[in-house]
Parts: sequence; structure tokens; C-alpha cells
Amino acid sequence: MRLAEAVEAFVSAVRFEYGYSEHTVRAYRRDLREFAEFAEDAGASETADCDIELLRGWLWSRQQRGLAPATLARNVATLKSFGSWLERSRLVPGNPASRLRSPKAPRALPRVLGDEQITRILDRAALRAASGDPEQLRDQAVLELLYAAALRVAELCSLPLTGFDRRERTVRVLGKGGKERVVPLGAPAARAMETYLSSGRPALAARGRRSASGGRATPGGGCATPGGERADIAGTTAEPENPSLFLGNRGGTLGPNAVYRLVARELQQEPGGGPRGPHTLRHTAATHLLNGGADLRIVQEMLGHSSLASTQVYTHVSTERLAESYRQAHPRA
Repeated sequence: MRLAEAVEAFVSAVRFEYGYSEHTVRAYRRDLREFAEFAEDAGASETADCDIELLRGWLWSRQQRGLAPATLARNVATLKSFGSWLERSRLVPGNPASRLRSPKAPRALPRVLGDEQITRILDRAALRAASGDPEQLRDQAVLELLYAAALRVAELCSLPLTGFDRRERTVRVLGKGGKERVVPLGAPAARAMETYLSSGRPALAARGRRSASGGRATPGGGCATPGGERADIAGTTAEPENPSLFLGNRGGTLGPNAVYRLVARELQQEPGGGPRGPHTLRHTAATHLLNGGADLRIVQEMLGHSSLASTQVYTHVSTERLAESYRQAHPRA
């Protein structure tokens, strides 16, 4: 089999058989297509040509381009997964990437906001939402939920309308690898969600219906069909409502880019450098939980980490903050 064809078959496998996230699938596809192009230029276009020297040659060429150690480590992980699949598919006699070693990358501590900073962000969102504007009501609910439940942005955007349990004050989240978890919310986040669902979301959904009907108002006086949809007085069935919990300005599903822009605007107003994406709120929530005495295993469950090692980075953050406070406050530091 040609190497380029094997790459596409592998990408299909990780998407449909292994249930990997779309982000992981895109990373695999991007890396392996570049590897296949490198192999083609080197005259190694067949899977049988895929050996350790070819793999090392591609990694060396990327290192010469000045790519970060973290990127090279991801490339190695991609090649190992691809090589393992080639072996299982009996396209090669053994995993050609089994002897590859990942470069050690310095692990940067995540950006974490202080208690006063996150309070200011959420207070500003509440002040804007007091106007009753549906977009501001949604934005307040998004910010509150990102911090309260420590969600990934993809998890938040994929939440269905049925994912929020009003009575239990929880959200049911579908995380990486299709793993489902139930995360509790605090009272402020639950209140913001209630207000958004009662006032903000219906207004955004109405925009979506008007857009779908070409700007015309949806006919009134309809009756419910057996499927729960509304039929207008002319007997036609209206479009079913968007099942997503969070809607965009035009009534469609809220996308990750919109959430990134929202969080970036808020973080731009706060002192401190580092990333400005939604993951900062996830990092902040996890660190604040540990600072408050939460058990590491509980935080792992809340974050949806498959490995405790992924959660332990937040213990280092807490230690760093403690050491910094000690140096600033202790007379004999």
C-alpha cells in the first residue's frame, strides 16, 4: 500500500473506530501528511519503505526548522501510533517507530488567575448581562460555566440542551475519547444558566428561526406534530430547534472561536502574561480547587483526566504560588 493511502486509512480509523477528538484527528492528519510528503520526496512512497531511518530523517528535518520540543514530542507520539496501526494492520512486520524517543520538553506551568481577577471577570459579565441583552446573558453563562465546571472549550460548545440539570445543578459532559462525566456547578453559575435559558437562549433561537425562514416571522397558531416539532397553519413542518445548549448570535451552535474571542477580551483586561484562551479558566478552576483543599483524585474526575499525572501539574502550580507568597510575605524569606 502507498504510504499516503495508509495515512488516510489510519486517520479514518482514529476518527471512527477509536473515537478520538476532532482536534486529535486534525493533528494526526496534519503531521502524517507532512511525513508522507517528506517520504515521497525521499523516494519512499510505500509502507514497506517506512523504517526507523526514514522516521528519524523526518524528525531531524523538523528539528532543523526550529520546531519546539513539545511539537517534536507530539510528532513522535503520532509516528508511534501510526506505526502501531501499520503493524496491527499487517502492512509492516513490526512497529517502525518503536525505538523513537521523545525530546524532553520543559513543562511550562499554566497561567492561573488570582481570586480577585476571576471575580472581576465574572462581575463585569454580570454587569453587562443586567441589561437583558441575550448575547450578554449567554456570555455570562459561558464564563461562569467554564470556571465553575472547568470545562474544555470543545466540551462546552458540544453541550446539548439536555446536558444541564436544573434540579441537581450539574452538567453532563462528553469529554475526550467519548468519556462522559457529570460535573457539579455552584449557585452563581446555576443562576446564570437559568437566566440564559429562560431569557437569552429563546431570543437567540428565535433569530435562528427567522434566519432559516429568510427573515420572515415564523407563522403562529401551529400545533405539535408527533415528533414534537411545530406545524404552521399551512400544514408545513417548521425546522426542529437547534439542540445545542449554547447558541451563537444568529441562532446556530456557538463555536469555539467565539468562546476564544470572549475569553481573550476578558483576559486582556487583567494583568499578567501568558495564554488568553478558555483553557486559562480551566487551569484556574483546578488550581483554586486544590488550593481550597480538594482531593487530587476528585479534581482528576472533575477535569476528565484519564491519568493522574495530567492533574498533578496543578499541585506544582499551587506549590509555586505558595513559594511566591512566602518570599513576599515572610520576614526571613
